[in-house]
Amino acid sequence: MTLYGIGLGPGQPDLVTIRGKRALESADVVYSPGRLSRSVATEHVPEERIGDLDFPMTRDEEKLRTAWKEAAAEIAPTARDGDAAFVTLGDPNVYSTFGHLRRTLAAFHPEVDLEVVPGVSAMSAFATALGVEITAGSSLALREADRGASPTGPDRMILFKVTDAPATHEGLVEAGYDVVYGRRLFMEQGETVVTDDPTEIDERDYYTLAYAEKPETRVEQATDAFLEAADESGVVTDGGEQSIGELARQERSEAVLCGDEVKHD
Repeated sequence: MTLYGIGLGPGQPDLVTIRGKRALESADVVYSPGRLSRSVATEHVPEERIGDLDFPMTRDEEKLRTAWKEAAAEIAPTARDGDAAFVTLGDPNVYSTFGHLRRTLAAFHPEVDLEVVPGVSAMSAFATALGVEITAGSSLALREADRGASPTGPDRMILFKVTDAPATHEGLVEAGYDVVYGRRLFMEQGETVVTDDPTEIDERDYYTLAYAEKPETRVEQATDAFLEAADESGVVTDGGEQSIGELARQERSEAVLCGDEVKHD
């Protein structure tokens, strides 16, 4: 019998993976650590199969350890006798509460088998939501920016937990970064906001991230040549567009090779 750690994705129920959905549907009990993950899980399983877990909003490590021991003690019997699931937004191994549960079970309930079902994380969802392309040859660092922190150094960064955007923005701009912010991306709970103006998201929200990039670090791509070769009307004439005569000759050659046209000397 197994405990499945299931990544629910960024928040929209239809972004749960097929494997995650199957694991949710087969679990005897689906344990949720919070309101948002519960709202996604209940789109796939009935409410009576949801097991709510309570965790204190504190930085006190002793209180947190006590809460995780209690959660593990509740989950372990279900996972020993059948299948259980623990759900988390994003991916279970990326900035997730699941790591605490896994370590606690390993210490006090090592007989419980674990299987992780990956989910779409904010690290990948942000690129689509913010219209950012991370091209081949680029490097990207993941940093935390809680309470106005402005980590710097790498040329491109994703910043999680941007809870004081104006303060973070000031430090990043001073260090030479262009910054765009995204709040509650691909989430049905709350308003999604994408902006480069930190004053539009100056209230605290745990589900805010930022993409910071130094503009001079762009990596040149081979296909950039297509756009560089475009004329004033936007038509690509170098390597992109063939003349009618060239197309006709190519079509005749293909017809001969396929046996559809007899070639005459």
